[in-house]
Amino acid sequence: MKVGLAQIRPHLGNVAKNLEIHKQMIKQAKEEGVELLIFPELSLMGYNLLDLTYDVACAVDSEEVQEIVSESKGMDIAFGIVERSSDHILYNSAIYASYGSVQAVHRKVYLPTYGMFDEARYFGRGESIRAFDTRFGRVGMLVCEDMWHPSAPYLLAQDRAELLIVLANSPARGVHAKGLGTQDSWDLILTSQAQFYGMFIACTQRVGTEDGVSFFGNSTAVDPFGDTLVHGPLFEESLVTFDLELDMVRRARFTTPILRDENTDLVVRELTRIQQHRRGE
Repeated sequence: MKVGLAQIRPHLGNVAKNLEIHKQMIKQAKEEGVELLIFPELSLMGYNLLDLTYDVACAVDSEEVQEIVSESKGMDIAFGIVERSSDHILYNSAIYASYGSVQAVHRKVYLPTYGMFDEARYFGRGESIRAFDTRFGRVGMLVCEDMWHPSAPYLLAQDRAELLIVLANSPARGVHAKGLGTQDSWDLILTSQAQFYGMFIACTQRVGTEDGVSFFGNSTAVDPFGDTLVHGPLFEESLVTFDLELDMVRRARFTTPILRDENTDLVVRELTRIQQHRRGE
């Protein structure tokens, strides 16, 4: 299975231009034999939208979204949108399309409100973290900040995900001699979570600048043993590809049976106790 990480430079609020960028990248990926193509967070709209969020939002069945979905007849595609729900709530959502239709939608659960981030002002919070079946196996999706909460990949691993897709827009921070602090943090999170749960993780990061904030790229894939398969370039648009052998999940989980030995009954019991204690404070 060949996977592509579409490290693109979206134009803020310009859906028409971003749609063309998606189509160009999809064409290139198909020419290179990619079977699953992953775009970054909010790839169709751009990130720091502020009040533009309301103007560019669209439903999953909108024409713009369906133009990308229609391209998934020969190649599965994951991409990001500002989703407008039927009850007029906006979500930072990841779409998984396959066979020309939407197969799954993940609404970002954890909305950052620190530093440059103010997502909770514009977006509703997703209420589920669930894996789903694809023609390649069991897959889970998370959006950026979701990955920084250990409970999110834990839930997907317990839901039998073999591949975790992460759509992200991480700003460049903490420049040092060997790279970036944010790059180091992401590498640590991705490699540790992949090794803990014996699953592949494919994370696509965007590049470009919005309102003085630069996004660093460095899209990354990690195998179930925690070894990095590929790094995208820093600050450059690129189609980053790698081969994924799902049988490696079986070998990793046999070798280190952390998921087998996990006591989920204990976790549920103790979390319930903690929650009840906090409510009683």
